[in-house]
Amino acid sequence: MFDLWRSGFIRRPLSSFIDHELRADEIVWLPDCGPHAYVADPFGITRDGVLTLFVEAFDYYVRRGEIHYRQYDADDRLVGQGVALSEPWHLSYPSLIEDGGELYMLPEGYKSGGLILYRCVRFPDQWEAVARIGEAAAIDATVVKHDGRWWMFHALSGPDDRAMRELHIASADALTGPWTPHVGNPVMRGFETSRPGGSAFVHGGALHLPVQDCASTYGAAINLLRIHTLTPDAFSAVVVKRFEPGHLLDGYGDGFHTLSGHGDVTFIDVKGIRRSAAEPWLKAGFKARRLLGLNGPRGRRATGAAVHPEIFSTVSVRKQG
Repeated sequence: MFDLWRSGFIRRPLSSFIDHELRADEIVWLPDCGPHAYVADPFGITRDGVLTLFVEAFDYYVRRGEIHYRQYDADDRLVGQGVALSEPWHLSYPSLIEDGGELYMLPEGYKSGGLILYRCVRFPDQWEAVARIGEAAAIDATVVKHDGRWWMFHALSGPDDRAMRELHIASADALTGPWTPHVGNPVMRGFETSRPGGSAFVHGGALHLPVQDCASTYGAAINLLRIHTLTPDAFSAVVVKRFEPGHLLDGYGDGFHTLSGHGDVTFIDVKGIRRSAAEPWLKAGFKARRLLGLNGPRGRRATGAAVHPEIFSTVSVRKQG
């Protein structure tokens, strides 16, 4: 068995879905990648009338995610695509952050040993690694500025599916840190409410955070948390809505694990679990390609700290005393 994801967008603000349901007829789906590849984890931004989605692009022959982009005009026509960011390690969850007139990307890449912040040098396909964020290799990190402080919600790797059952928080005065882990970490436990799954946003004066429900399968659904208390030493939140794949797209009713947004556009993905006799051949092909050195990055690698790790030594981390 293996998972296939489809990503799409809706031209409505993310906050509107607190009071309204998703409708299949308003979703623009990105093109199908074929039987053994997918794009997932969509985040996006509109510039000069062009909508650009950044996604994890995964091919089962290579088995290492890259960040690709898809661009759409005002009439929802695909007008551009390519590789935005690739590294020797797996990349996914390309969350976007705007700060000080700059655009940053904070993709999940915990197999690199850390969480790397990239600055956009040339939109959308040239990025520079500028800092290592936090003291751990955070997974699916969601960063938001709220009440004058930066907050990062994330998961951590570990045994017994730790990345799906513990929600952690860190905070900082500046995006590049130093970051301080929350004294109550993990602030939530349980497979239903722990792994971030999209953009944090404010609605009705309260911060909201999409999180994945991984109780029955990885990325089964999105539960939306309304955060009532968020300080460096206190946290409380409740689930106020649930998003399931339902009948949004035929053949993809097994999961829903990203709910993100920017401006007047919302981004989602849905999952279909496939069963195929081709899976052993896919694995064999991957191993052969690896032996031949054919599984390396296909696009331009980022410049900066990811290529020269010594740069990270200038970025300090404040630890709890």
